[in-house]
Parts: sequence; structure tokens; C-alpha cells
Amino acid sequence: MKKVYNLKDRYNKSLDFLTKSVPPPCKILDLGTANLLSELMIENGYNVINTEGEDLDIEYDIVKNIDVDLVTAFEIFEHLMAPINILSEIKTEKLVASIPLNLWFAKAYWNKDEEWDRHYHEFEDRQFNWLLKKAGWKIIKSEKWIAPTKQLGIRPILRRFTPRYYIVYCVRKK
Repeated sequence: MKKVYNLKDRYNKSLDFLTKSVPPPCKILDLGTANLLSELMIENGYNVINTEGEDLDIEYDIVKNIDVDLVTAFEIFEHLMAPINILSEIKTEKLVASIPLNLWFAKAYWNKDEEWDRHYHEFEDRQFNWLLKKAGWKIIKSEKWIAPTKQLGIRPILRRFTPRYYIVYCVRKK
């Protein structure tokens, strides 16, 4: 069966949170390669620059050397082994980031065919909050949402009630 919850649904929720937190116009560095969400941000009045697929665990000079109003990271930090490194180095004063939450009834996502498409971390919201705090960020607002599917089974039923995604708007602590 096809999933009822698709990327566009998630991207629209992310865009709605972004526009309520930091309305356009705004110059954004979006961590991750260009995708449908970065296209939607541009369509909605944002000036978006994406990273180019570099290994952000090791190559994060871009966040230290670019002049933007905001850094966004939509489902990026779970792929990094040490997200505190890049989070600590971001020079911009504002950050909007989302992550998939760790679900007690499902293992972390691990694509066997694509090395880059694996989750090293899936956080609980409190773990992600602590990571952000340790990296020098103060959360201004946050939101969670579910990702239901039309599949049958216990996990799909639990996904109708259990939040899967967590998004935050943060500012750099002074």
C-alpha cells in the first residue's frame, strides 16, 4: 500500500513552521543539497543557498564563512556522527532545524544500498534540545508532528498517534 504521508506533506509543515518563525525575505544557508523543500522556500520568497553534498561531519567551513540571516537543517543532523561540531561553528544568529524522532517501536533508518542515506542518530526531543544547548543555541519555539501511513500493522497504527518529526527555531546564546 502507498504511504499517505509523503515528503511534500513534511516539507509543507516545515515551510509553515519556517515562515511563522522567520518570515521572508531572508537569506538562508540550507544544509543539504537542493531539493523540493529548498525549491518551496525559494517560491515563498526566501533566498536559499544549499550545501553541495560535502561531508558535514568534516567539511563545515561554509557555516563559518557565509553571510546569511539563517541556517536551516531539515533532517540532516541524524546523518552526522558528531553534529555538535557543525552546530557549534555556525556563525549565523538564527537556526531552524528538524529531525526524525527516535521511535521506541521502530529501529533507526538504515539504507543498505546508499552509505550517505543512513541515520547515525535518531534523537528524543530532550536529547536534541541538550545538544543544541551544549552547542550554544537557545530554543525559541518547537513543534512535533506525526507521519501516518495507510499501511496495515501495529507500527502504522502507532505512527498515527506518535510524533515522528521535531522542529525547532533557535537563536545563538549571547
